[in-house]
Amino acid sequence: MTQPPSPLGSVDKALLTLDALARAGAGGVALADLASEVGANKSTLHRTLAALRHRGYADQRPDGAYTLGPAVLSLGAAYLAEDNLPGLLRPALEVLRDEVDELVHLGTLAGQEVVYLDKVEPQRPLRVWSAVGRRIPVATTALGRALLAATPDAGAEPGGDGTPDATLRAALAAARERGYATETEENEPGIACVAVALLRAGRPVAAVSITAPVERMTGAARDARVAALRELLPTVLPTGLTLPTPST
Repeated sequence: MTQPPSPLGSVDKALLTLDALARAGAGGVALADLASEVGANKSTLHRTLAALRHRGYADQRPDGAYTLGPAVLSLGAAYLAEDNLPGLLRPALEVLRDEVDELVHLGTLAGQEVVYLDKVEPQRPLRVWSAVGRRIPVATTALGRALLAATPDAGAEPGGDGTPDATLRAALAAARERGYATETEENEPGIACVAVALLRAGRPVAAVSITAPVERMTGAARDARVAALRELLPTVLPTGLTLPTPST
């Protein structure tokens, strides 16, 4: 299917230029090659690049090649900022909830704790108390363990919650090996959780968990919930977010 023309050609050329610079990477791209790729003449493209450089969205190397500028980082950071994540990820959380009919949480690190950014409730009742804004110990939660396991420089002593170092180290090692973290009855009797971290550029920005009664977190039922996290969730995440790759 042919894509309709952009309603404003000059803006479209600037956006195509940014896309081309992103693909070129740190080595950059020469003006002539860039003009050929985006379908613009060199003089017009030179003016476009001058405007992008003025705002910090493009840069020029000493050899004349053009690269992305540092201003693009602020766009990505704003897009995945903590206060934007709930709205950005709500559709994905709802898809996950509908698939498993269980409670789904979105959380992120806040010092030595995990803070709930959002939650979506299942149709069936679940006696678990949680609230957006609630903070819970990082070491004894599936959300926290998923985040720690995905943090390259994370240690095994995130807080004074009484979790032995060996227990936490084992939980993080298992999470890295499997690509997801678990917690069983460590925070609520009869309740278990599985969680995955959400990565941007290789570092975690948040985590998503499924919470269910222990009897629905064993055997085939547990496998189905893990599969929903590992296989379904990535297909509905916003662009730029990925899941950790299991180490095995």
